[in-house]
Amino acid sequence: MSTIEKAITRQKDLVQSSNNSGPETTGQQAKATDVEQFSTIEQAVNKQHAAVTVANTGDEATEKLPVAPESVLADESEIPIFDAVGVTPAATSIKADTSYNTASRSGWAQSNNTLINLDLAQLERQHFVSLTSDRRLINEEYRVIKRKLINNAFGALSSSLHHANLILVSSSRPGEGKTFSAINLALSIALEQDKTVLLVDSDVLRPNVSKTLNIHHDIGLTDYLLSSTIKASDIILSTNVDRLKIVTAGSPHHLSTELLASERMLQLANEFASRYSDRIVIFDAPPLLGVNETAVMAAMCGQGVLVVEENHSKLSEIEQAVSLLPKEMAVGFLINKAHRNQGKGYGYGYYYGAG
Repeated sequence: MSTIEKAITRQKDLVQSSNNSGPETTGQQAKATDVEQFSTIEQAVNKQHAAVTVANTGDEATEKLPVAPESVLADESEIPIFDAVGVTPAATSIKADTSYNTASRSGWAQSNNTLINLDLAQLERQHFVSLTSDRRLINEEYRVIKRKLINNAFGALSSSLHHANLILVSSSRPGEGKTFSAINLALSIALEQDKTVLLVDSDVLRPNVSKTLNIHHDIGLTDYLLSSTIKASDIILSTNVDRLKIVTAGSPHHLSTELLASERMLQLANEFASRYSDRIVIFDAPPLLGVNETAVMAAMCGQGVLVVEENHSKLSEIEQAVSLLPKEMAVGFLINKAHRNQGKGYGYGYYYGAG
């Protein structure tokens, strides 16, 4: 006999005893109380027996769980995990509450380990550095350029530079090829066996890295700078290139200069510079002339690459742009769209020289 069944028997005995002794009123009260207690316990036993019976007969019975109030249920809209160049959105998708704020979306991005699938074949057709084993002229040219930057970042000169592994890529005016050069440098450095590279789209008003690579992501640099809850790891996106990671520009903001000059940006630059000893960080920054943000960011970087378009950039503008860079920064010039005789006509070249 189970413990509960013993309790029922005991309750029956108490009821019988109360009915056979004492004043009638007292007996009636006791009987009413005890019958009520007996009824409650008996109901519990009956419920337990019913559950055991269901389990023994193999019937499928599922206890209904509490349902959240309708006001907090997730919205039915589906958000694709990623959309990339020439690649359809991933089949896997999640349902999200459209009322989530930026911090909530950052948690979504991190927990789902968002992966950017760059269309490398398309990039190669657009004359970017190739990650295949084919020997191409542009690969050779950027190999020479990156070697100087890597030596500055980790060689003897690194001790005399502040954040030597942070590299600012800019130009004097728009249209000279700074984003093209920044992406190529990142791809070339990603070919290294012992280095990783983080490409940061810091041109927040004209985010050309995201446009060129066709990256669509809710959270980027400005969102991090505007929030106190988003972490650096929330905005760093992994790619299908093992040693290449990307940070998008984020939402456009009218206080972009103030954001990039903020204490939080300085802390982020320090984290980028020191968290991984083998990492090079490339900032695709706005042109130097007419934009205050770039000069502010330059103070946080140890190296600068000034992209110059051959037969287009004016010497006076180049000199003015250089004057805006910190004097202690290691500055190099990358001559873009340079034509040179290669024996069989003119070629398309890139040159780099320290200034």
